[in-house]
Amino acid sequence: MTPLGLMLALTFATGVVDAVGYLSLDKVFAGNMTGNVVILGMAATGGTGLPVLGPVVALVFFLVGAAVAGRMLRAAAPDWSRRCTVLLGGVGLVLAATALGLAVVGVAAPAARASMASSLALAMGVQAATARHLGVKDVTTVVVTSTLTGLAADSRLGAARGQAVVRRGAAVTLIAIGAVTGAALCQVHEGLAVAAAALVVLAVTGLGHVSARSADHPAAAVPTSPMTPISP
Repeated sequence: MTPLGLMLALTFATGVVDAVGYLSLDKVFAGNMTGNVVILGMAATGGTGLPVLGPVVALVFFLVGAAVAGRMLRAAAPDWSRRCTVLLGGVGLVLAATALGLAVVGVAAPAARASMASSLALAMGVQAATARHLGVKDVTTVVVTSTLTGLAADSRLGAARGQAVVRRGAAVTLIAIGAVTGAALCQVHEGLAVAAAALVVLAVTGLGHVSARSADHPAAAVPTSPMTPISP
């Protein structure tokens, strides 16, 4: 699977996770930090009834996750490496653990909701920094604002450049489909939605690791035996 395909799959997973955060964890975005900053700004005026604890912990843990990934990848080559596998594998495991926590603890208590939001945001911070390192243009896996800007600016109504229309459109479409999927699964259980996102991330991790190893160790050409001379 190509790096673009892998990042698009992670974008889908982000849509699922953000749906869980917004619908079940006090309107918290685990991947889209712009949303949390805006919510906190509005909440600062008072009397809005908007949450504060969840967006704050999500913002802090997202930054922690991104910083950890950035530290691990600072000396890594700008393509898929073992460190990318470790980081994204960790994202999948954190999501799986969060799904288990949602199933066992639930989201009734504010402290539980804040705890679940923090673990989701931590995972998304690591994912976002890893995707940034891999550098697939227009696919950050966590936000699509810049992608939409490029899509509109380069369209026929804009600069008429027609650049990367399919890639940008796929990123926007997949995060929306992920949100639809997450919302639908939340109607069954929040843990099921996060578990689905965990499976996607773990599958991406495995496929990326295998693809990188295949690129590093291409199949050796089958040696051809010299023709045996025919005796007269």
